[in-house]
Amino acid sequence: MKKILVTLTTAGLIIANICSAQETTTTTTDVREKLKFGIKIGGNYSNVYDAKGEAFVADPKFGMALGAFITLPLGTFIGVQPEILYSQKGFKATGILLGDTYKFTRTTSYIDVPLFLALKPTSFISILVGPQYSYLIKQRDVFANTTTSIAQEKEFAADNIRKNIFGLALGADINMDHLTIGGRLGWDIMANNGDGTSTTPRYKNSWYQVTLGYRFYND
Repeated sequence: MKKILVTLTTAGLIIANICSAQETTTTTTDVREKLKFGIKIGGNYSNVYDAKGEAFVADPKFGMALGAFITLPLGTFIGVQPEILYSQKGFKATGILLGDTYKFTRTTSYIDVPLFLALKPTSFISILVGPQYSYLIKQRDVFANTTTSIAQEKEFAADNIRKNIFGLALGADINMDHLTIGGRLGWDIMANNGDGTSTTPRYKNSWYQVTLGYRFYND
C-alpha cells in the first residue's frame, strides 16, 4: 500500500507539472467534446500480492496489452471511457528444490474491461479512474531447472480458480491529436482462489501498464 501511495503522489505531481506547462505551449486540437474511439497496444509490468500475507514471494514480469476504447464526452471537462483489452499478467519466482535451483514463470491471460471516469482539465491530458472487470481465459506455467523445462497450460476444469475478478484502475492519457500515450496502475480487489480449496497459492494481481494508441474522430 505504501508503494501505491508513493506512486499516486508522484504521478499527481508529474501530471500537474505537465498540465501547467502545456497551458502555455499546446498546439493540440481541443476535441474534448467529440466522440472518439481508438485502438492501442503496449505492455504490462505485473506482479502478485496476497491480501492475507501468506508466505508467497514473487518477482514481476512483462506481458502484452492490446485492445480498443471509446471516449464518451459528458461535457468539456468530464466523460466516460470504457475499454476492452487482452492483457497478460503473472509473476516469476526462483527457489531451491532438492538442492537444485529452479525458475518458475506464470503467465495469466485476461480479458480486461475497465470503465473509467475521465477528467479532462486540458485537451492534452485525461485523468482516468474506475472499476475493472477481468475474465481469466488462460494460464501458462513454465518450470525449469538445470536439467529440464516443463510448460503447462490450464483450463481449470478441475481446479477452483476464480475466473471472474473485479479490481480498480487509474491512470492518465497524454493526447496529441490522434495519438495518445496511456499509463495505468491497477490491482485486483478479489483473490484468484474461489473458496480456498485450490492447491494454487492465493494471490491478487497488480500491474503497471503503458500503451500507445490512435484515436479516431471527426476533424
